[in-house]
Amino acid sequence: MSDAHLAPAEPVSRIGIWSWMGFDWAAQPFFTVVTTFIFGPYVVSRMADDPAAGQAAWGYGIAVAGLMMALLSPLLGALADQTGHRKRWIAGFAILKVACLLLLWFAAPGSSLLWVLLVFALATVAAEFSIVFNDAMLPRLATPSEIGQISNLAWGLGYAGGMLMLIFVIAFLAASPQTGLTLIGIPPLLPLDPVQGEDARIVGPLTAVWYLLFILPMFLFTPDTHTGVPMRTAVHNGWAELKSTVGEIRGQPGILRFLVARMIYQDGVNALLALGGTFAALMFGWTVTEIGLFGIILNIVAIASCLLASRLDRTFGSKRIVVVCLLLLCVATVGIVSTAPDGTLFGLLPLDGVDNGGLFGTSAEKAYILYGMLIGMAFGPVQASSRAYFARSIAPDEAGRYFGIYALAGRATSFVAPFLVATVTAASGSPALGMAVIILFFVGGLWILATTPYPAAPAKAPLRSLSAGNAAFP
Repeated sequence: MSDAHLAPAEPVSRIGIWSWMGFDWAAQPFFTVVTTFIFGPYVVSRMADDPAAGQAAWGYGIAVAGLMMALLSPLLGALADQTGHRKRWIAGFAILKVACLLLLWFAAPGSSLLWVLLVFALATVAAEFSIVFNDAMLPRLATPSEIGQISNLAWGLGYAGGMLMLIFVIAFLAASPQTGLTLIGIPPLLPLDPVQGEDARIVGPLTAVWYLLFILPMFLFTPDTHTGVPMRTAVHNGWAELKSTVGEIRGQPGILRFLVARMIYQDGVNALLALGGTFAALMFGWTVTEIGLFGIILNIVAIASCLLASRLDRTFGSKRIVVVCLLLLCVATVGIVSTAPDGTLFGLLPLDGVDNGGLFGTSAEKAYILYGMLIGMAFGPVQASSRAYFARSIAPDEAGRYFGIYALAGRATSFVAPFLVATVTAASGSPALGMAVIILFFVGGLWILATTPYPAAPAKAPLRSLSAGNAAFP
């Protein structure tokens, strides 16, 4: 299939590129307030019998979602190349995601934990599959030198969207059970009962509305591709194309090494993203307000780091950005699992265990926030520059099927890290020991990436900019 056959009829304008980046703005609040900082900690701390059982259940729920994505992402990516119309696929998964998010409102204390985890897993699958198709548009939007910049800016926009949602929840909706007032000292805008977890459950419907509203510009202004191939033919060709892609990758050692490295370190990233907030809530007993503030701090750091990385990626290349971020994640993860009420770094640095009152009143909580800031520095760029690394290594007409394999590399073993964290936690009764497993994934991925060429392979066809005069994009 030729590149010309798939090319959009219209050049990509600046508004088309910004609308594509707006997808991350629309999608990130799900991961920020549902998975990590609000709803996830609520499920673990309020819907399970004890903290270890809650972390184990949440980890198993994430593992189920990861397995589903691992099985289907490559085929869906191949189908996207065959049929085009990637926005139609995004729309279909948006319907599923929104329906699941609305159902999370009914996850009251005492509800069946199983159905809550299943609904959350389906929402996660829909969210991640939408990302597959959105990522597949990237190689057609920019030249190789611009891809890293655009990808990091998009990730930064996503963190900004997640942060604004967090701010809204803790400033206007999440009231203290003691005072009945929000963080800024006002009654909540909605009559939400914190005893029934309504201040946490509301993020499901809120995120659904946010997502529907802000993906609209991408549908309106970012050009899509189309082939006119019927679905039955596309399924048949998609399977054949998937087999062909796997065979091609086996003959491209650079791309294969990159995908294996990403498969390992992204598993650690996914697990830390999904479980880091719940771990903090369990360790310190943080309220919705405190866990929300922690998330805001991390998102502020993440936005700044993505903006910085968008510049550094053009100067130093995506590989160096990814390597530095993985080193930061190793240090940060060691820090958080080694922190206890009376010390950090496994007791090498003693801390005053006295609670001085107010938010984050102990020294251990402040140390945890510092380690969290390192995570915030690394989370966005490690994923955005990985996406740019891969986009620089493929041709535009291969984007769907190759990004399907890319999604597989990010999800093929994504159930392994949460499963191991959950299993070690359940077996040992120690959430910290379970979280320590994540370090192995960062170290393993970094070791393989160190000997991977950059770009992983020369593109089979030149990546060309479809935008009018966007050489200096920002």
